[in-house]
Amino acid sequence: MKPEILVADFSGVYEAEDFLRCLQEQGLPVRHVELGEIEGTVCYCDAAAEAEIRRRLAPVADAGIRWIDSGDYHYVTKVLADFQQEPFVLVLVDNHPDDQEPAFGGVLSCGSWVKALRESQPMLQAVWTLGPDHRIRGPRVDRELEEGIDDLLEALEGQWVYLSIDKDVLRREESRTDWSQGSYALETLAGWLRKLLKMNVVAIDLCGEFAPSKGATPEDLRINGKTNRYLQELILDCLK
Repeated sequence: MKPEILVADFSGVYEAEDFLRCLQEQGLPVRHVELGEIEGTVCYCDAAAEAEIRRRLAPVADAGIRWIDSGDYHYVTKVLADFQQEPFVLVLVDNHPDDQEPAFGGVLSCGSWVKALRESQPMLQAVWTLGPDHRIRGPRVDRELEEGIDDLLEALEGQWVYLSIDKDVLRREESRTDWSQGSYALETLAGWLRKLLKMNVVAIDLCGEFAPSKGATPEDLRINGKTNRYLQELILDCLK
């Protein structure tokens, strides 16, 4: 997994959180891609918008760490995962499964992208979800998540893994979003990541920001920026 960092910027939130500046000042290999002026992207992504997003992200599709803005744009995971050319497994940590039927025909959305990825990407071997209804679901597994993730780790052994993290799985003390949130502590998520990042990880993306244009307060931005810095440092430390 290449530690190059993609910042896919739809809303300007990473600047508002002071997170983008923090990454740049550390001298990290950051690729900042502006996507905010593309029309037809908020929650739903029409065909023209998807094609333009794909065009802009293609040159940085090998970045190992991908920050993809708010949950409104979680479908960017599908766009990026479509570039994978070897068999892989998706592990989704989210307060929502994101595998619904699209509300408007075949239009890609933040709630339907997992289903769309299953249908578009022949290299996708399986999907595991951690978080919705406090459960872990995957091939032949559907149980309480509180029991741990040992069976997931065993299933992932020897496979390439794409990790996708929506911070709406976290409690509000450590993450602020404009979606319904879970109740997991940041340290619980960190514990999962410390184990998962020991696997053959091809990439990890993270979303769940809350932009001022959607009503985020300075306190919301402070909390999210702090959590982002913590997760970024944790990921880099796990990759050493």
